Amino acid sequence: MKKIDYKNIAKNVINLEIKALQKLKKSLNQNFNRAVDAIVNCQSKVILCGVGKSGIIASKISATLSSIGTPSFSLSANDCSHGDMGSISRKDVLILISYSGKSIELKNIINYANRNKILLIGITSKVNSDLYKNSDIGLVTPEVKEAGLDMIPTSSTINQLSIGDALAISTLRKKKINNLDFKKFHPSGNLGEKLKTVEDLMLTKDKIPFIAENVSMTKALKIMTEKKLGTLIARNKKKFTTGIITDGQIRKLNSKNVVMNLLKVKDVMTKNPIKIEKNTLATKALSIMNEKKITSLCVYNKIKKTTTIGIIHIHNILNKKIY
Repeated sequence: MKKIDYKNIAKNVINLEIKALQKLKKSLNQNFNRAVDAIVNCQSKVILCGVGKSGIIASKISATLSSIGTPSFSLSANDCSHGDMGSISRKDVLILISYSGKSIELKNIINYANRNKILLIGITSKVNSDLYKNSDIGLVTPEVKEAGLDMIPTSSTINQLSIGDALAISTLRKKKINNLDFKKFHPSGNLGEKLKTVEDLMLTKDKIPFIAENVSMTKALKIMTEKKLGTLIARNKKKFTTGIITDGQIRKLNSKNVVMNLLKVKDVMTKNPIKIEKNTLATKALSIMNEKKITSLCVYNKIKKTTTIGIIHIHNILNKKIY
């Protein structure tokens, strides 16, 4: 019996789906822009619904919308005919997904939406279908060749998923959602860790190794040892940050047999230390430290750049396994 090369089967499936996506890309029209505007301007919830595999796609798109701060949930088409349509209000946007657009289970939902003047976005491959004809905004996913018996939902569901992702990301751009906004919806897990900011990890208050710039280096060394950060942040009488001292600088001075008790902090410190704004991602802070070959950054807020409100050490980031 001839051995089957499953890699070739996989490549054929992927090629079919790539062709389907290329076809979808070419088919986009002004209705897509209208759909994005409808989602962005929605005064309540974006509700998605589909039958079979399209229902699973609806759930995923709904989850993506929720993750970018657009209130959304998915409904079972079957359950809608048994009371769940009561959760759809006039201020909602309803997105129905069906390849044929003729699924019997969707008819009641379409009628309900039209009767109650609920904005309906239909995603279907058939422009002559009930779904497309009765939608306020119709999005057509082109008819494509399916992988496996030419009938198993594969290429078509890839297109449904892709147009859903496109709607979500377009909504994100329109709403100007940034990393900090996204972090609010993803406080935990791997994404939550990647989205941690400098403020989340920095040392504050009495943990900041402050030192007055006129203090003797003998006293400064004692404080550096106590704080165990290998860094001191120098301040003037107005408590503005004026410089930084690191243990690396101390080692260089010792190698030159410099007499420390004859020096003050301001004689040794590096002026204008590299600073970072508190809302910057921790990954960015790590990148700066690696690029500048330093181990600490002074932290400030936008209101007052001259004042240090925290310090972030490279270990604060690496200990959280943020790379």
